[in-house]
Amino acid sequence: MQLYRQYCDGMFCVAMRFLKNADDAEDVLQDSFIKAFQRIEQFKGDVTFGAWLKRIVVNGSIDFLKSKHQRTVELNESYLQVAEEDDWSVEEGISIEQVKEAIEELPQKYRYVVQLFLVEGYDHQEISEILTITETASRTRLLRGKAQLKDKLKDLAYGT
Repeated sequence: MQLYRQYCDGMFCVAMRFLKNADDAEDVLQDSFIKAFQRIEQFKGDVTFGAWLKRIVVNGSIDFLKSKHQRTVELNESYLQVAEEDDWSVEEGISIEQVKEAIEELPQKYRYVVQLFLVEGYDHQEISEILTITETASRTRLLRGKAQLKDKLKDLAYGT
């Protein structure tokens, strides 16, 4: 119960960032805690318990969304080009709330990668494992998602 009380609120926020529905977030949260407690022997201590649990919550949230949508498109990632760019600056006057709303409007395959990278702080190797895509696909989707996000935010900034 101590672990549950310590991590419950934070993990609920993680689930809410993905699911946008308190009931769904509570369901995923409860399932995640059950999985964590059932598999506690798999916790090796190489990361904090919170980081390990967060990974379970993120995976549970994404699995929930996938099961809700049931529709995925197979994409051959081998032809994609990757460019690294660390500039995440946005126009002055754009609020955090507007950025979050713009992320929500991204296509699912870009939204997940942008959210995992920018909001949750995962790197491309971790994202590729969570989403079962290649690291190259993760980088490409991040780049394309960021470009779409910047376009949406530019429209907000200039009112077009």
